[in-house]
Amino acid sequence: MAKWTMVFQLNLLLLIFLVIRLSEASGHNMFNMFRSIKDKQEGNITIWAILVAGSKGYDNYRHQADVCHAYQILTRGGLKDENIIVFMYDDIANDPSNPRRGVIINNPKGSDVYRGVPKDYTGKSVTAANLYDVLLGNKTAVKGGSGKVVASNRNDKIFIYYSDHGGPGILGMPNMPFVYANDLIKVLKTMHARSTYDEMVIYVEACESGSIFEGMLPEDLNIYVTTASSSIENSWATYCPDTKPPSPPEFDTCLGDLYSISWMEDSESEDLRHETLEQQYLKVKKRTYNNNSYQGSHVMEYGALRINKETVSVYQGSTPRNLSVNPGSYFSSMGVVDQRNADLYSMWQKYKKSTEESQKKELLKKINEIKSYRVHLDRSVDMISNYLLGSRHRSVRKEGLALVDDWECLKSMVQTFETHCGSLTQYGMKHTRTFANICNSGVSKKAVDEAVKETCSSHIMGKWDPKIVGYSA
Repeated sequence: MAKWTMVFQLNLLLLIFLVIRLSEASGHNMFNMFRSIKDKQEGNITIWAILVAGSKGYDNYRHQADVCHAYQILTRGGLKDENIIVFMYDDIANDPSNPRRGVIINNPKGSDVYRGVPKDYTGKSVTAANLYDVLLGNKTAVKGGSGKVVASNRNDKIFIYYSDHGGPGILGMPNMPFVYANDLIKVLKTMHARSTYDEMVIYVEACESGSIFEGMLPEDLNIYVTTASSSIENSWATYCPDTKPPSPPEFDTCLGDLYSISWMEDSESEDLRHETLEQQYLKVKKRTYNNNSYQGSHVMEYGALRINKETVSVYQGSTPRNLSVNPGSYFSSMGVVDQRNADLYSMWQKYKKSTEESQKKELLKKINEIKSYRVHLDRSVDMISNYLLGSRHRSVRKEGLALVDDWECLKSMVQTFETHCGSLTQYGMKHTRTFANICNSGVSKKAVDEAVKETCSSHIMGKWDPKIVGYSA
């Protein structure tokens, strides 16, 4: 009997030793492991939310409307203002073009979503650098704004929502430079390495938004992402004038974005304590594809897909159901406008409504200037690509691969192009795929410089000079 007791004791000691060694190897001590379990059992978990509208200007009304709407959903769900951080330029609510001054709506029949929204980072403080520092909790590094940063711990959940224009590998910001995929992923990896969260969910509304994560986001960071579109397609504005359903007659701009209003209207109509992230993803995917229409996009998911089995309430709180929202209408075809052309669409609406000849003349001049500049961008990029790549200039990388191997090459290419040809603007963001193809083909910097200079040597940039509007990289 004594012999078996000794064997049992030795095996128990060995098991304890192995558990301790395993805990040390994984970077956690036993105290932290038990503390984490205790905290979760006692409910000591905070949901943090970072909401980002990456544009400015009344013609981009919908992006700030999206973000304000998201804030209202989260705060009704029980999230506290101290744990919600909002980035928005804050220039549309009181814009002279706004027919409902001081009010923002995200649905033709919707209520004001602007009231009570925290003004954490507005105007010049809405930058990529501040976004990164806020996520990393670098309170002393942020410039301007409220100074609020994510102060989460290893048990907390984080929800990030972004809405704006995008392009292959980039997301727009109202102040240059853009958000680049490699920089954002680096921040997320750092947050994971520092154990500043338990799990994270990210929703992104932007053209080619899938390219931010495709081939870039590891599956072991405990991050689940859905995007409005794949890596090679546009996303869509909705609730626009002369579409179905239209914005109220006094509005000449789009009120929302298809992917964004889909997830938010779903969150308002369902019991989020029971609906899973996967269920929301599938419904949003179906609605955003817009009745299998060419005027729709493919909602994608990336990262740790196992997280989508959790309920939406874990990241958005428990929002009381809004019975005025009809879930059955989700799957009807929606009238939409291409994100890249939504600003021109809005200007045309103003032009059609205007009764003053001087205003119509000024609007038409502005529209023609923008269209002419876009033709210049398209032709310039096409000429440069043809010169450097020949028949390979329209190639697209295989699904699952990152956009580019050398991100510094891509940024350098953007800077070189803008120096000689002018700012990419929100429309020209689409051309980063061509620049990535040039980088992936190993073209020398000298050859790039020569091709760009030759193409744009006689172009006068005017108000699109990056020295005035800032460089995108």
